[in-house]
Amino acid sequence: MAFFSFLFGLLLNALLVLFIVLLVAFLGYCLYIKYTHIKYDHIPGPPRDSFLLGHSPTFLKIMRDGGVVHDKFLEWAEIYGPVYRVNGLHFVMVTVTCPEATKEVLMSPKHPKDKFTYKKLFCLFGQRFLGNGLVTARDHEMWYKQRRIMDPAFSSLYLRGLMGTFNERAEKLMERLSEIADRKMEANMLNLVNCVTLDVINKVAFGVELDLLNTTSPFPKAIETCLKGMMYYVRDSFFEFKPKNRPFVKEVREACRLLRSTGAKWVNERKTAMQNGEEVPKDILTQIIKTAAAEENMTEEDEEFMLDNFVTFFIAGQETTANQLAFCIRELTRHPDILEKLQKEVEEVIGMKQEISYDDLGKLVYLSQVLKETLRLYSTAPGTSRELTEEITVDGIRIPAGTSVMFNSYVCGRMEKFFRDPLKFDPDRFHPDAPKPYYCYYPFVLGPRSCLGQNFAQMEAKVVMAKLIQRFSWELVPGQSFDIQDTGTLRPKSGVVCSVRHRKDEI
Repeated sequence: MAFFSFLFGLLLNALLVLFIVLLVAFLGYCLYIKYTHIKYDHIPGPPRDSFLLGHSPTFLKIMRDGGVVHDKFLEWAEIYGPVYRVNGLHFVMVTVTCPEATKEVLMSPKHPKDKFTYKKLFCLFGQRFLGNGLVTARDHEMWYKQRRIMDPAFSSLYLRGLMGTFNERAEKLMERLSEIADRKMEANMLNLVNCVTLDVINKVAFGVELDLLNTTSPFPKAIETCLKGMMYYVRDSFFEFKPKNRPFVKEVREACRLLRSTGAKWVNERKTAMQNGEEVPKDILTQIIKTAAAEENMTEEDEEFMLDNFVTFFIAGQETTANQLAFCIRELTRHPDILEKLQKEVEEVIGMKQEISYDDLGKLVYLSQVLKETLRLYSTAPGTSRELTEEITVDGIRIPAGTSVMFNSYVCGRMEKFFRDPLKFDPDRFHPDAPKPYYCYYPFVLGPRSCLGQNFAQMEAKVVMAKLIQRFSWELVPGQSFDIQDTGTLRPKSGVVCSVRHRKDEI
């Protein structure tokens, strides 16, 4: 009995010590939060929801309600000006909409991508995701080495050679839409353009035929799951610890594994073929492997980087372009005058020919304006962030070194101070003679870390839209929402379900 009393006493003492340690740790954490408040409270910003959680409850409520957190950033930018702070637990993010500061930070290589966001994208819930690829690499030398490897695969000469694939895949979409029009069915345009853009990136980047318009594949669902998981993983620190979320967390991990295992399989197959002297496609994957092999000190980690970039291109190479196309199609249903002007341009430049040339793309000036205006209103990849390596002053407000600074192209694109009547869809903002937006329009980011694939994406978007405008007219099926779905990237919530008609039947 005395022995058990002794053990019980030890247990109580241990629990007391543990309680004291936890209490001290909690008080220390509270002091650290208070320190961050003192450090950053000279910067204007909305009142915090709570001392500990900062503004996190506001964002979590928006996410639960299916809203767009960037609309809240826009609201705060209008209220608090070009510089304001956002608190989340012990972390502070400063949002900047000042064009001069945007230029100063984004155009310089000395400010790395911010560690809070981009280190989290290394993995999702413990499963490696984007790793240290082109999007997420924070170290400049590491990023530059990868960018040098990738650059030849996106040269203008190489992109010219992709026009055949762009035309071929776009034709498959036209064939599917023709069937839908003949049967008087409804077309979910977001799903259809997702299939096309994923087909294109797999064909031109990896030499793989998926034909998603006619076959089923686990990849579209895996991409959607990863993006949704990414959103929760970055924005909700406690998401994975809630029991009700465990099935979804498991689903995200499996989706990441599927993409990376697929990448490993395709890379190894291509390497083996090249080593055996077999004829291989002169696509992006071959170019990357050849250029990477020329590096003097190729390490196992470099091989892993290639896989990181496979996942990056697999997702980014189709997701944002598909969303841009879907938003563009949706906006044209609301602006028949703009669509009519586009139809006239397409008739003049392309006529009735099926094969669109590279030179044709340069003549589709108004279509370029429409696509740019789509990205202004619907910046499908809404922003980027940097960690300041030195203190800067913006609009008289001091931002300390080490601060994470967010630049939000969705917010800037919808501000009256930069774009008159900002919610109006007006492609003439991007007329060749119109003044160019001064560091307030950056859907592909700016500076050395700008999107490598932006020319690729806009060539593809032009080919698809030109063929669509050439062959069809369309109307939104009644009852749809014009809301935006925030899944890390932005996409039309209702999927843009349309009734489609042959234009030849209307002429």
